[in-house]
Amino acid sequence: MSLLNFRPEYLKEMRLEIQSKKVEMERRNFIKKTLLATGALSVASTGSFVSAMGSSGSSATDNTDVLSPDGQMISENTTPLLKSIMWGTVGLQGSVLDKCKAIKAAGFDGIEPNSHMDRNEVSDAMKATGLKASSVCNSKHWELLLSHPDVDVRRKGVDAMMVAMEDAMAYGTDAVLLVPGRVDEHTSYEDCWKRSTECIKELVPVAEKMRVKICIENVWNNFLLSPVEMRVYLEQFDSSFVRMYFDCGNILVYGWPEHWIPTLGSLIGRIHIKEFSRQKADKEGRWAGFNAKLTDGDVRWKEVMATIRHHYTGGWLTTEQGSSKTAEELKDLSKRLDNILALY
Repeated sequence: MSLLNFRPEYLKEMRLEIQSKKVEMERRNFIKKTLLATGALSVASTGSFVSAMGSSGSSATDNTDVLSPDGQMISENTTPLLKSIMWGTVGLQGSVLDKCKAIKAAGFDGIEPNSHMDRNEVSDAMKATGLKASSVCNSKHWELLLSHPDVDVRRKGVDAMMVAMEDAMAYGTDAVLLVPGRVDEHTSYEDCWKRSTECIKELVPVAEKMRVKICIENVWNNFLLSPVEMRVYLEQFDSSFVRMYFDCGNILVYGWPEHWIPTLGSLIGRIHIKEFSRQKADKEGRWAGFNAKLTDGDVRWKEVMATIRHHYTGGWLTTEQGSSKTAEELKDLSKRLDNILALY
């Protein structure tokens, strides 16, 4: 059956299976009511911290340091890193094929398409240019929040995520970016945790059948504000198909990417490469921090790349940087990413 046309019967069959048996997963200890006004996570005890970090109390890693023949400490992680670009940041005019040709010519290996695009058009453009899909971005998650007070909105959000996972299968990738919810005046922190957890638990069996990872992104949604907290949230699903989509730029308002990456380790499924300038944010407003070109802001890329090389095995590094409106801007962005890759 073609992946481009399988949806109705396939999803109906999976829904019946999910509804026929209660998906029970053991939840990890939920660190409740511990956020300070600054957004930092206060761990109640050393035991809680060790539970979140792993039995040894050290940060998670996929690698073991070994000595090279010349006596130097090296990492066993040799996962190649490929360059991708988020589709929503490509402001170039033209068809999907025109854009893919410019992206390929700029030196990128792949794209992160939005969900709910024309699958045939995207697939044909990737085939014609040799680009691969690094992941898919769920284009409906802000509109249909999984934390929304209205259960009907949450239901539509679950359905939209299923479409995004189907898109990933059709494009030959194994990851979908998802914003799980938002804490605001209408949704408390605990409600956001509970509602989004319930929705993602429903999606996990589907993700496991499709072999597509649900990758939770760190965004400015007032939720999951520390790496330990993010780890507890992800691990409650007890599935290798729930991972984090780590954004290097978003994190700078309340942390440092080189601190988060070792703590999350193998729980990171994909990484967004994005710049942020604290100076611009302080002078012009928080959102202005994203106006810095890649490598011209405050992300400490050498330190970040050291942790990526050691801990990250997702392969793809995807830029989410500004809006490249010309072929020259795409080439400049690609070169700046090359410079980051060369730092370590």
